Amino acid sequence: MTQRLRLVRLTLVFISLSMLITGMLGPALARAQGPNSPHVLVMTVDGIINSVKEGFISRAIDQAEEDGAELLIIQLDTPGGLLSSTREIVELLLESPVPVAVYVSPKGARAGSAGTFITAAGNFAVMAPGTNIGAATPISATGEDLEDTLASKVENDAAALIRSIAQTRGRNEDKLEETVRSAASYSAQEALADNVVDLIAEDLDDLLAKLDGLTADTSLGMVVLETEGLEIRTIEKNILEHFLEFISDPNVSFILLTVGGLGIVVEMFNPGLVAPGVVGVICLLLAFLALGNLPVNWAGAVFIVLASVLIMLEVVVAGFGILGVGAIVSLMVGGLLLFTQFGDSSPTLPSINVNRWLLSGTGGVVGLALVYVVGLAYQSRKEGPPEKASVLTGMLGRVTGELAPKGIVMVGNETWTAVSEDDTVIRIGEPVEVRSVEGLILTVFRRIDPETQENS
Repeated sequence: MTQRLRLVRLTLVFISLSMLITGMLGPALARAQGPNSPHVLVMTVDGIINSVKEGFISRAIDQAEEDGAELLIIQLDTPGGLLSSTREIVELLLESPVPVAVYVSPKGARAGSAGTFITAAGNFAVMAPGTNIGAATPISATGEDLEDTLASKVENDAAALIRSIAQTRGRNEDKLEETVRSAASYSAQEALADNVVDLIAEDLDDLLAKLDGLTADTSLGMVVLETEGLEIRTIEKNILEHFLEFISDPNVSFILLTVGGLGIVVEMFNPGLVAPGVVGVICLLLAFLALGNLPVNWAGAVFIVLASVLIMLEVVVAGFGILGVGAIVSLMVGGLLLFTQFGDSSPTLPSINVNRWLLSGTGGVVGLALVYVVGLAYQSRKEGPPEKASVLTGMLGRVTGELAPKGIVMVGNETWTAVSEDDTVIRIGEPVEVRSVEGLILTVFRRIDPETQENS
């Protein structure tokens, strides 16, 4: 036994040392493979622009600089995104020490709304045939037009930003401003003819051939590109970025918030279960992390948490369906409001909402579950055997919801609505005895705790 334990310890030490050495030598081995040799770094950015995309682009620029890349190519396909993230990305591109080409691709892709700003901010704005750019007019997060005063305020701010970008990169200010002022959208050929973009390229090889010999203005000065025949390397999202992207989906964040709220409420009504509380906290933390990447309306989040509270009250207090109906209504309203923005909305954000089928399905599942659980509780209590009342009479229980004079008690393994005898107030945790049973309501009186009596 001792020899086997010693062997296990030696194995663990060997594995730990191997991992440590690998971690220390990894960067050196990577440098030895020639990361500083001439190459082009290519990344793909698709979907809604948010802080995850912002971090990904920032990491790609840092890696391109560190590895000595001649050029960073951002393959872009987006309907738009958060204005805050769009501004940060524009700043990153304008201050990049490495030349950046924003390439709207593949064929059929678009650089809508926020994508227009990002494309215009690159050293080289390039489109594949069959792509389009534009339609950056400010709208609300629900896809509706803004009221006149607000629209003017947000529109002017967005127009000033895109004019500034156009002036910096030497592109057509008027045409780019039209994408904001009048929701103008251009095909690849139209954008090229109007100097909205610089080039049209069939693929990456065609793009590199056309960029060869061109000059880029970077934060470190003017750079003449020598791109023809360069090695193409790609940078992918890491595990954390993939995970953040997944939970930042509006539907996933809605589910996390719903499950998290329900788990916390279950734990509060049933202290000591542990598992619901742990799951609830984890889901809520993930939900808040996801909502940080989305234009959340916190009133919707409150409605969803309220729905969880009402569900538990329906099960525990037996509200005969009234609390359950309130829970379903609250859940539906919360889901509808969760990503609905009022007032000053982002001019670069496409319509974001919880899928209506998911919302309806969730409400239906909750409703059916409540009908089943409450039905079982009602049947077991009201339609049980005749001796049920006599069995309960005289049983000891404990108060779980203060009786003043009505509250909740735990008798055996069941939770009951109860009233105190003579309308006395009995606090949580005090022992009680069942005096009588009438329908679903117990009449109880305070019972001296035997343990307390012995100690005294």
